[in-house]
Amino acid sequence: MDCIICNRIEMIEKGTNKHFVCEMQSGYVVLGDSQFYKGYTLLLSKQHCSELHQLDQETKLLFLKEMSVVAEAVYNVFQPIKLNQELLGNRDAHLHWHIFPRHTDDPNIHNPVWIIDKEIRNHTVLEDQELEERKELLKREIELLMVT
Repeated sequence: MDCIICNRIEMIEKGTNKHFVCEMQSGYVVLGDSQFYKGYTLLLSKQHCSELHQLDQETKLLFLKEMSVVAEAVYNVFQPIKLNQELLGNRDAHLHWHIFPRHTDDPNIHNPVWIIDKEIRNHTVLEDQELEERKELLKREIELLMVT
């Protein structure tokens, strides 16, 4: 099976995915490769399936709860004016949440994130130090929210 999400998870397990933030019970948190939307984060399901209803009830509820925790952490750390949360999988049919913080300087605040040409939105790559700082802030906030 050639699944980009499974490949990313394999990189996490090997310690080679530099965007990896933390592991949760149902999935893995990563910062998006591009940070055009400052704080763009994903939650990758540990189980390879294409639809939420394909998870057993307990796993599905846990995945939804953890997505909510990750979204709240993204909101607290990056302080957007709005969050967009999407579970698509049209191209990569492996359950994964996109969490997009929307900020006041967003060029198309009233439109979906995908309206920005991918040649623009996919090329905001952070320097290693800034990437590590964002990951650490997000990880600490997730850990704090998981305790409360």
